[in-house]
Amino acid sequence: MGSLGVVSVGKVQLEIEGISFSYGAEPILDQVSFTVPTGQLLGIIGPNGSGKSTLLRTISRTLKPYLGKVLFESRDMTTMSSLEIARQMAVVPQENQYDFPFTVEEIVMMGRTPHLGRFQREGPRDRRIVEEALRITNCAHLARKPVTELSGGERQRVTIARALAQEPRILLLDEPTAHLDINHQTEILNIVRRLNRDFNLTVIMVLHDLNLASEYCDQLLLLKDGRIFQIGTPEEIITRENIAAVYGSEVLVRPHPLHGRPQITLISQKPVPARSKKNIRVHVVGGGGMAATLMGELVYAGYQVTAGVLNIGDSDWEQARTLGIPTVEAPPFSPLTEETHRRNLQLIQQAQWVILAPIPFGEGNLKNLLALQEAAARGQRVIVIDRVPIEKRDYTGGRAEKEYRRLLALGALKVGKREEIYRLLEGEVSLH
Repeated sequence: MGSLGVVSVGKVQLEIEGISFSYGAEPILDQVSFTVPTGQLLGIIGPNGSGKSTLLRTISRTLKPYLGKVLFESRDMTTMSSLEIARQMAVVPQENQYDFPFTVEEIVMMGRTPHLGRFQREGPRDRRIVEEALRITNCAHLARKPVTELSGGERQRVTIARALAQEPRILLLDEPTAHLDINHQTEILNIVRRLNRDFNLTVIMVLHDLNLASEYCDQLLLLKDGRIFQIGTPEEIITRENIAAVYGSEVLVRPHPLHGRPQITLISQKPVPARSKKNIRVHVVGGGGMAATLMGELVYAGYQVTAGVLNIGDSDWEQARTLGIPTVEAPPFSPLTEETHRRNLQLIQQAQWVILAPIPFGEGNLKNLLALQEAAARGQRVIVIDRVPIEKRDYTGGRAEKEYRRLLALGALKVGKREEIYRLLEGEVSLH
């Protein structure tokens, strides 16, 4: 970072040892302990009221815990003066209210205060550091503008620039993306990540958005009721089980298609139908992405869903994994074996309903049709979605169409719309 001097010589180590804090009789933090090595980007996450911001304030010594201590490079921070701490650690608070029309440059220059004597004025080096902080945070063009005229995203960048002007070795941010639109959220976090990656600046930030925390942080610290529930990589922390245990929410977790970090989708708390409590099991025969939406809807509606046979890597297979659906799987581009056919039949036999998605048929998956014929022949209820005519999905020279017609002749119910499926499942339509 050049003249900013953020790159540290030697190891920066922050140790939090058994911190407990309360507001009056209300406990907020309880025996919180962890360490932060140099250059780590740590995200603190957890539900509202779990103690995230309080933890950040105890680290910065804004709040004093009644138990425990914070060590900076093995030194108890209670033995350090406010000036010493300000030279090592900068804080970007959640609220950045500027009531006076200082220029952006003047605001950022305030970050130099810990490095100036009582009556000392800013010198050439201070001005160079401020210029560089403005450049790094994309604020140089705003230097002469009154801070009161800035947008929320611009004010946040200016606040980060002021923090950088302190030449800190650790940067603390309390929900830096709060109240910002998605474009400004990513802009701010890209700046933070660049500071961390390019200049080895240790960063600890509280984040409310779990997907942003997963994408941008090296490690995540998950708080629940003032205690550390778990600390680890995003892959270790952002799981269905953890989110259910800590937030009480049902979510889907899947890798982001670009960077691979886990991302969550909230499952709405909409009440499921009363019939879902009767453990109605539905087996879905899919492939090629033709059953992904259907499987999601069935799980959401409360049905017990199984699937097969799905090829590994297929989008239907990915959806089944995300939803935790028991699935018979097969290697990609391989014909179904007798073993996979047998296991598919077992799941079919356990289901009250079997649904065939409008999938294309080749020699490799023809056994799926034969399995459905067996089910229909013994009186199981089979639904066939026929949105696309079978002759347009048959890549077997007519054999699939022949077996498909036989399946219908055995009593399979043909539907054209998904709405018809749910009417059948809920018993709103007679089977005869």
